[in-house]
Amino acid sequence: MRRVAGIDVGGTFTDLLLYEAAAGEAGTIRLAKIPTTAANQAHGVIAAIEATGVSPADLDLIIHGTTATTNAVLERKLARVGLITTMGFRDTLELGRRTRPKPYGLFGTFEPLVPRELRIEVPERMDARGQVLTALDEEAVRRAAQTLLDAGCESLVIHFLHAYANPAHERRAAELAGAIWPNDYITMGHALLSEYREYERGTTASVNAAVQPILDRYVRRLQGELEVQGFAHDLLVMNGNGGTVSARLVARDAAKTVMSGPASGVMAAAATLQQSDLANAITYDMGGTSTDVALIHGGVPEVSAELTIAYGLPIHVPMVDVRTVGAGGGSIARLNAAGVLTVGPDSAGSEPGPICYGRGGRTVTITDANLVLGRLDPGKLLAVRHPVTVEHVRALVDETLARPLGIGIEAAAAAVLRLGNTHMAGAIRMVSLSRGHDPRDFVLFAFGGAGPLHAVALARELGLAEVLVPARPGLTNALGCLVADLRQDFVQTLNVPLDSADMDEVARILATQTGQGLAINGEEQAEIIETVVLHGADMQFRGQTHLIRVALPSRDVSREALQALFEVAYFQRFQVALPEIRAVLVNLVTSVIGKRRRLPLASLIDDAGRKGSAEAAIVSRRPLFADGAWHDVPVYQREMLPLGAAFAGPAVIQQVDATTIIEPGWTARVDPIGNLRIVAGAAA
Repeated sequence: MRRVAGIDVGGTFTDLLLYEAAAGEAGTIRLAKIPTTAANQAHGVIAAIEATGVSPADLDLIIHGTTATTNAVLERKLARVGLITTMGFRDTLELGRRTRPKPYGLFGTFEPLVPRELRIEVPERMDARGQVLTALDEEAVRRAAQTLLDAGCESLVIHFLHAYANPAHERRAAELAGAIWPNDYITMGHALLSEYREYERGTTASVNAAVQPILDRYVRRLQGELEVQGFAHDLLVMNGNGGTVSARLVARDAAKTVMSGPASGVMAAAATLQQSDLANAITYDMGGTSTDVALIHGGVPEVSAELTIAYGLPIHVPMVDVRTVGAGGGSIARLNAAGVLTVGPDSAGSEPGPICYGRGGRTVTITDANLVLGRLDPGKLLAVRHPVTVEHVRALVDETLARPLGIGIEAAAAAVLRLGNTHMAGAIRMVSLSRGHDPRDFVLFAFGGAGPLHAVALARELGLAEVLVPARPGLTNALGCLVADLRQDFVQTLNVPLDSADMDEVARILATQTGQGLAINGEEQAEIIETVVLHGADMQFRGQTHLIRVALPSRDVSREALQALFEVAYFQRFQVALPEIRAVLVNLVTSVIGKRRRLPLASLIDDAGRKGSAEAAIVSRRPLFADGAWHDVPVYQREMLPLGAAFAGPAVIQQVDATTIIEPGWTARVDPIGNLRIVAGAAA
């Protein structure tokens, strides 16, 4: 019996999916959803495993997604970091790109990750071609490291100008500092990101150094507690690129774990699409405070190195390109000074939370609007402290929104949902139309605790023909951990005109990157059944600033083929042809993906609980407000719906981790692996 656990630790809940199967059998799924133990997340992980009735000693593999680094950056609960940099470039992290925290007005504050007194310059200089202009002053490096150590720094960043072109000075400085530094928390900018743009490279290295001790301590603590419980196998940790890496190596590049939670959901979507014979989807993950959207094209999630987690903190390592908007179940609805209804981005959070949670909240949220309109069952809400009546929520909607607007309670609640949907539709357009993709060519893949509530209404607004709700929408991030492959991404800047690029050097760099990825993935070779290597190039036309990622058919691509590939990609993005302008080859990128064993997603819902017909899965009826009127609608229990069942909306589908609304005029069908496929009009 082989047992593999995928565990996602969120801000509110720790979710677990455990897959167990004997050789040659389909296998079964156990699940757990327990409150996150914020003081020590490792305790919640152990408790989630025990909630499935299995001991850690019985597990063969654990894949773990964590918000430890993301929350540390957002809350600025970070390690003390010192920086050694090139003479004259001490203030690069503070000057940035000359943007302002607030675009208008004279006010706004920005606190750099590394304060000025902990940024020390030393004499050294390379030019953009990697030629030494000023030799490294080794004694200055020793003095700087000792000064930062005496100042209480736990982590150290070595960040020199143009180290991407020649890292010799950074390597030597790290060697010198390492002789006196009491731990391994030394980050070299080029080792994490061998790319030009000293600002982005420096902030990425600084974020890495700031979260490295936090992640290292957490992973060591978790590994230790698992071992005490008898776990004697591998622990893998999710990275933000949608892949995993051994816990023994993850702290070295800790910045890559930022956004691992949203990435795991996208990877679960990609695996689900593959087993559903679909290639294109927009993923839509709606939680309590925000909504994350991403794009999967041709079965492959879009990956970007342009993440900015907060103002002044760009992290330029490849991550699944997830866009976030401040519209979640807890987003607050209120009237602004002009008397106009607004929704978000501020949220009621978990304390006090929506009114219906009974935690003292008095401001109307999207969740409250859903409850008033019959879209949620007041008796099945999670995290309710002191139950409140629907009439109490209606009274507050009437007092704060309906009467001031001069409309009815239902109309006010519906307006809240419509405005929230508009914000989320904007994020979906951002990941599709802004990249030259028509959203109507994509399925809307809806998950998260609140995503299936709004998915059909969103699809109708955007003109999407189909919505797919996976079998366990509220546990999709844990599923992403369970199905994630091992993945390593590399980038190397060349920044040369394509006409003068050394194509033999291009092939050598891509081969080197491939070798590095294979070596890292080799740590978990037993988990890999197939290795896929993807090469690409970031390119631009001369005189332009924006980059376009071009997929390369092989590392031996010719100059002419590369120019042609870029021109095609440029036209697809901007619908403009510029045949008279030559291209610039900026970066070379490689992804090495170790494919893991495939998980049969049909096992996510036990077939033993399915009924013989859709009608037999109806557990109740209740009023639902939709399209401006109340409807008496059936409530289906998701786990009871038989494969192949089809039924028309309006309807409600409930399960332990989410509620799905089928709007009037739409039809739902259960596909062969248990997904809900919802389409406009009659069932196909």
